[in-house]
Amino acid sequence: MKRIGVISTAVLFVFLGTAALAHQQQDQQDEKQNQPEKQAPQEKRKPDQKQKTQQQDRTNQQQQDNNKQQQQHTQQQAEQQQRGEQQQEQDKEQQQRAQKEQKNQNKQDQQHARQQQQNQNKQDQQHAQQEQQNQNKQDQQHAQQQQQNQNKQDQQRAQQEQQNQNKQEQQRHAQQQAEQQKSGQQQQQQQARLSQQRQQQLIEQQQQRMTQYRQNLDQEQARARQQTAELQQQNRRSQYRFQEDYLERERQQQMAFRNDRGHEYERDPYYYTAPSYRYYRGGNYYETNQYGADLLRQAVNHGYEEGFRTGEADRQDQWRSDYQGSYAYRDANYGYSGYYLAQEDYNYYFREGFRRGYEDGYRSRYEYGRYSNGSYSMLEAIVSQVLGFESLR
Repeated sequence: MKRIGVISTAVLFVFLGTAALAHQQQDQQDEKQNQPEKQAPQEKRKPDQKQKTQQQDRTNQQQQDNNKQQQQHTQQQAEQQQRGEQQQEQDKEQQQRAQKEQKNQNKQDQQHARQQQQNQNKQDQQHAQQEQQNQNKQDQQHAQQQQQNQNKQDQQRAQQEQQNQNKQEQQRHAQQQAEQQKSGQQQQQQQARLSQQRQQQLIEQQQQRMTQYRQNLDQEQARARQQTAELQQQNRRSQYRFQEDYLERERQQQMAFRNDRGHEYERDPYYYTAPSYRYYRGGNYYETNQYGADLLRQAVNHGYEEGFRTGEADRQDQWRSDYQGSYAYRDANYGYSGYYLAQEDYNYYFREGFRRGYEDGYRSRYEYGRYSNGSYSMLEAIVSQVLGFESLR
């Protein structure tokens, strides 16, 4: 509408200028026609009148030219204004198109972003599902592998038990002979009694050992807690269960020990029976009677059993072979009552049995011992070799 108004104004202006010019020309013609008679006789008009007429004509012509130029200039301005408005219209249309395109682009970008997020969420969900499936599959395979290993161990254990049974049959006769010999030695020991002075010395040594042993028990409890925390951090489940069982059995043993404060030393045959064996340890020889010898055999067998269970637990946890890192090996007090022997003697032979039992348990074999009636024990021939007793009679 603005464009039409401008064009109409320009046309009206041109029309008015043309009409004014025509009217002026018509007035001049009428004036010439009304005065022919005056001009004709006056042939001798003064030169200045003619010049005035010519000058008036030139003035009129210039006025016409000026009007024409003004009309052209006005028309050019109108055209320029029209082109400017057209350019503005084009710019406005271009801006509207650009805004529309930008809006469409933003919409497409948003749709693309939503689609990408949906795809990412779908991929994440699929990835999580795949990982869960893989984990479930690994757990199943691990459980199957453990079951297969357990079945294999059971088969090997059954085979080993059969072999041990055969060995036991062969050793039974030798053990019977050893028991007969032991019975004879016990009879000799009953006949050989220590002097009152020697008995009193042994009782005093025993009381000192008991005091020292009670002090060591408190220290061992702190070390046990530290070892238990390390097993939990290492995620060694089988070894953790074994150690908890070991500590529970040892706590029961220690409760019985702490409650035993009225031991009748005078009635205990260990303190009045003369030594019948000697053994070699750490560069020195030591003597003991049958009661001390039995306790050393017990230390070896307890060590073998605890070592076997420890090695088996490390194998189930797929842990490296390390019997010295076990708490039971470092403690070496299970089965020790505090009587008859020094604690370091019991610990030494407990560890000798533990080391051999650990090797059998870790490798799922029975090279040094056997399994019978729910417990592990070392072969008698190996026990005799480890102790190396020499008879004093």
